[in-house]
Amino acid sequence: YAPIILMLLSLVFRGVAFEFRWQTPRARKIWDRAFALGSLGAAVAQGLALGALVQGIPVQGRAYAGGWWDWITPFSMLTALGLTLGYALQGATWLIMKTDGRLQRRAYDIAAWLAPAFLGAIGAVSLWTVFLNPTYAANWFSWPRILFVAPVPLLVAAAGYVLITGIAREKERAPFLATQALFILGFIGLGVSFYPYMVPNSVTIWQAAAPAKSLAFLLVGAAPLLVMVLGYTAYAYWVFRGKTPADHHGY
Repeated sequence: YAPIILMLLSLVFRGVAFEFRWQTPRARKIWDRAFALGSLGAAVAQGLALGALVQGIPVQGRAYAGGWWDWITPFSMLTALGLTLGYALQGATWLIMKTDGRLQRRAYDIAAWLAPAFLGAIGAVSLWTVFLNPTYAANWFSWPRILFVAPVPLLVAAAGYVLITGIAREKERAPFLATQALFILGFIGLGVSFYPYMVPNSVTIWQAAAPAKSLAFLLVGAAPLLVMVLGYTAYAYWVFRGKTPADHHGY
């Protein structure tokens, strides 16, 4: 629970800093730093929680059976570093796509060193993950399953190539799209490793799922709401499409 609590507190701190930044112009730099600190704390906490989940969480009687500090391990710290680099790269490539001038130039410079660092973290976490659990190794390397999962690392390599070359050639959209592809492929990789578990070696997908009637009832409400959320999000991105003018504070 500790990394989840840290993440929630960081998100609250981040939201407060964002609101106060516009209310107190004299202290704007202080709130900028507070916003950065809250964002960093949330990213690190998510990475620690992810690392703890991948390592496996001891469960007894459908309740957590581990210690308070079991989530702090070398592997979880590596995943925290990797996820933080990934979020920073997302931000840098987003700024490349949405800005121009000096800010875009700075985003290119930051992305140029974040990209190889993030790709290195992906490689390190991926290799380490395979040796954490025999189930992971079997899911990736057993025959004939390897034929179906082999495209995942190949696509990661392709996305990494597009990312590096896109930044080097100063493309505007390719780096961001490649970064998004890496995150999507990362989630797919987690699914491959975990199957058939939701919590490795403790809770399977079928054990974690609600009864079929409950899921069917929720689907009736969730399906239209999902369409509405997707539509609203698409409309918002369409309204704010294009670049943010450099001489404005925002839209």
